[in-house]
Amino acid sequence: YLHLHDEEATTTKRRKYITLGTMVIATELCAMSEYRIWPGTGKLFIRRDGKPIFLGSSKAQSLTLQRKKPAKLVWTQAWRRLHKKGITETNLKKRRTRSTKVQRAVVGLSLDDIKKKASQKPEFRSAQRDAALKEVKQRKKDNKVKSKGKGATGVRGPKIPKNVKR
Repeated sequence: YLHLHDEEATTTKRRKYITLGTMVIATELCAMSEYRIWPGTGKLFIRRDGKPIFLGSSKAQSLTLQRKKPAKLVWTQAWRRLHKKGITETNLKKRRTRSTKVQRAVVGLSLDDIKKKASQKPEFRSAQRDAALKEVKQRKKDNKVKSKGKGATGVRGPKIPKNVKR
């Protein structure tokens, strides 16, 4: 009777030597499923090019002869590896570097001006805005007064549409 919890493994290419207690068992890996093939089970299939292929079950043999790809069969280790199944969560999470935000100058303002405005207190900025609005209103008022003074010189007759013949 063998205890599997005493398992210790060493590997040479595809053949794995498993030490169970004091006994060493050579196991192969199935070419289709990548499951372990224990002694006395499975088949060794030699391809035309001479490459030996170990197949663990008749199911694996049948699918190999049908030239099915192991990565497309959900129960194989190749499919599980491809779809990241069975990976521990610690290995799965990768640290992402946060992208640093870079300030750039706008067409009307240089970068230094933008930084100065950002560092100003909001009360100061609102006072500046109010002063600018007052100045604009005053300018409009002055323009209206000037245009009213000139009003007598630029008198025109009633407007006549261009498409109407005179």
